[in-house]
Amino acid sequence: MRAAVAAWGAAFERYPQVVALEDPVLQSMLAPGSLSPSSSVQSSYFVGIAQKIPWAGKRSLRGQIAQFEANAASLDSQDVQLRLTEAARLAFFEYYLVYRDLELNLVNREAVEKFRETAKAKFEATQVTQQDMLQADVELAMLKSRRIELEQNEKIAVARINTLLHREPQLLLPPPPQILEVSGELPDVDALRQMALQHRPDLTAQAARIQAEQTAVALACKEFYPDFEFMGRYDQFWTDVVQRAQVGMYVNIPLNQSRRHAAVREAIFKVNKMQAEYDSQVDSVRNDVQAGFARLEGSRKTVRLYSESVLPTAEQNVAAAYAGYEATKVDFLRLVEAERQLIQLQEKHQEAVAEYQRRRAELERAVGTPLEVLDNADRRP
Repeated sequence: MRAAVAAWGAAFERYPQVVALEDPVLQSMLAPGSLSPSSSVQSSYFVGIAQKIPWAGKRSLRGQIAQFEANAASLDSQDVQLRLTEAARLAFFEYYLVYRDLELNLVNREAVEKFRETAKAKFEATQVTQQDMLQADVELAMLKSRRIELEQNEKIAVARINTLLHREPQLLLPPPPQILEVSGELPDVDALRQMALQHRPDLTAQAARIQAEQTAVALACKEFYPDFEFMGRYDQFWTDVVQRAQVGMYVNIPLNQSRRHAAVREAIFKVNKMQAEYDSQVDSVRNDVQAGFARLEGSRKTVRLYSESVLPTAEQNVAAAYAGYEATKVDFLRLVEAERQLIQLQEKHQEAVAEYQRRRAELERAVGTPLEVLDNADRRP
């Protein structure tokens, strides 16, 4: 980000350089022989000053080019900011996911320990074999192994966020929120595409560069006109006093027309190149928005499916299996399988929530503005 801002600052400082006149030139000449102590030799010298003046409009066109390029650099810094925001959000959602999985791991371990206590009581009552307790121990060991993996992933996620914040990678982070909201409806995809064309800073930066190249065409056309150099001097070489004060003007003669025509054609080709790149970017942005919208909509439906159907059914299945095991109507393996399935589905649900948030961040990056801005705009009377 600092590099992008520095590039913007450098581009901004181009304007006063390109619109300024060249430094004036001081001219002087002395005849050394005229320094003779002889009174019959007159001292001979001249001193003058000259200033180059470009043809009218050249400086202003150079200034416009510099302003367009500075505007593009400013928009580049905004694009970098959007990319960094997306990277930070993706890192946060990864941290959120591993944190929630660690909590689920603890809850599920407590549930399996409860199952083991039930199996132990039934074993002591000679209602089941020791295998039920051993199976519970296996499940606890698997949960412990999963926790080791999750703790490793947590350290990686924390280090990534700290790196983005320019902090030491091992520094602790506050816990993420318990719930990440999953919105019900999404803005219309056509509106999203239109907003992307208006808000994407990389598109606007490319448009500014096209304007700079178009202005460069006008500047190349100005090169068919001459520049001037005005001068004034006092020439002691002249014996007549009234002829010593002099003014004059130099004008370059633009005879090499082929070179200037080639420069104009080159500038036009650059405009065409920039325009083609802009059109390609527009197509890419539209595709990114359409694909991002489809992925986000799919993630939203997946989260809703887990929340409203899959998880409640899996929880009921575990409750029924536990009740059946207590009544000695269901064997322990079926109870363990139901609990294992619930654990997997809970993790997949949290993964779906994190995936939804990641897809939302990617879509907002593709649009160039938060989706809340579009929601608020739709609600305005």
